[in-house]
Amino acid sequence: MLAFILGIGMIALTVAIYIPATHLYRRLKWPILMPVLTATAVIVLILLISGIKLDTYMLGGKWIQELLGPAVVSLAFPLAKHLDVLKRNIIPILGGTLGGSIVGMSTGAAISLLLGYPQDIVIALLPKSITTPVAIQLADQVGGNSSFTSLFVMIAGFSGILLGPMILKSGRVSSKNAYGIGLGSASHALGMARSFEYGENAVALSSVSMIVSAIAGSVMLPLWVWLIYG
Repeated sequence: MLAFILGIGMIALTVAIYIPATHLYRRLKWPILMPVLTATAVIVLILLISGIKLDTYMLGGKWIQELLGPAVVSLAFPLAKHLDVLKRNIIPILGGTLGGSIVGMSTGAAISLLLGYPQDIVIALLPKSITTPVAIQLADQVGGNSSFTSLFVMIAGFSGILLGPMILKSGRVSSKNAYGIGLGSASHALGMARSFEYGENAVALSSVSMIVSAIAGSVMLPLWVWLIYG
């Protein structure tokens, strides 16, 4: 009973922080104030100051985590709503997403190997640009540390939504569709959330890019592990 009450309390804490963070971002529109980023930082700070252990927070956090799977499935709605947009952009989607997946995994592997990371950390880093529930399962299946995978996925997501639009703008990319594809393939669900700023078409393209990245990553990750470690 106590665990149930604590779990409800942790969920309430998360919601109580996330809602005002969302209102703040909608008002100011600063990338650094993305709700997922600010809410995460505030929750970590509260846990450190109050001395609440991660295991205690996860009594409620695990229930939120369980919603990741249904959330991914719900992406079918924007896909169905914008099928015409997806059909017109199938080549850019496949080219950009597959290219991004190859570059993302190869650079992650190269950097981690140069830094001398152990095998389980190297494998955990490879699926960093794949949506969290898929990345964790992939890492577990091929011998990676899934806890580190969660961390790397968050880092990739946060850095992508903060730096991605600036990089695209500096490269004089003006297509909102390109922003959606780039954010979805590089920063998964966080990138898709950021793509709402560029219109519904960008969101649809971002969501399908995220899904294609997950499929491509599921195929390429075992190949990368085989190439690196035989």
